[in-house]
Amino acid sequence: MRNLSLVASAFRTDPVSRSSHWLCALPKRPPGRSVAAMGAQAMLKTLLYTVNSLLQQRRYRAALAVLKGFRNGAVYGAKIRAPHALVMTFLFKSGSLREKLKAIAQATYTHSRNLAYFVFTYKGLMALQSRLQGKNFQLHSFVAACVGGWLVFGENNHINSQINMYLLSRILFGLSRLAVEKGYIPEPKQDPFPIFAAVTWGIVLWLFEYHRHTLQPSLQSSMTYLYDDSNVWHDISDFLIYNKSNAQK
Repeated sequence: MRNLSLVASAFRTDPVSRSSHWLCALPKRPPGRSVAAMGAQAMLKTLLYTVNSLLQQRRYRAALAVLKGFRNGAVYGAKIRAPHALVMTFLFKSGSLREKLKAIAQATYTHSRNLAYFVFTYKGLMALQSRLQGKNFQLHSFVAACVGGWLVFGENNHINSQINMYLLSRILFGLSRLAVEKGYIPEPKQDPFPIFAAVTWGIVLWLFEYHRHTLQPSLQSSMTYLYDDSNVWHDISDFLIYNKSNAQK
């Protein structure tokens, strides 16, 4: 417990020297340990000190922010895609377990990679424009994102399609709110959300029933499960317990 307290107190020191304090707070090596092990500890101590010193250098802040943006894009993309791919694959896709796991891994990798590339490109172009013109302007954000969107999310595949449509719905909401704030359109006297919900569901079901091919494949699968598969059953097994009997599968 005393050793743990020493480690915790070391991490409360300044960021640059945190690594050296951490290593010094560790218990002393017994006399029997080799010189090589002690040398490795010294090298690790030096390396951590050097890295932490570099991270505190203001001159490298823009470049380091780009690198961390790449890291955060990769992590966030994996976090949000892996659970979604897991559920959608096991609910709606057929095939062996190996094929399903491969599809989940591929979707997760693609989403994670694309988001990391986009954040890297966007932040890099923002830093470049700021350096060239002395500061950032609102147009810089639009230009940098346009270039990143073209390069990274311009390929027409199901992952990019889902991401782009996800963003489209949110920017429409954002632009509507901005138009009200700026006075371009009058503020509604009543909450328009019920009308929005009614029109949205009316259009999507009309498209599903009569122009199904125009909808995104994952949405087609979801709506087929809800509205078409519920019209078919043979006995209690595929009425209540399963969606489809083994013969249908």
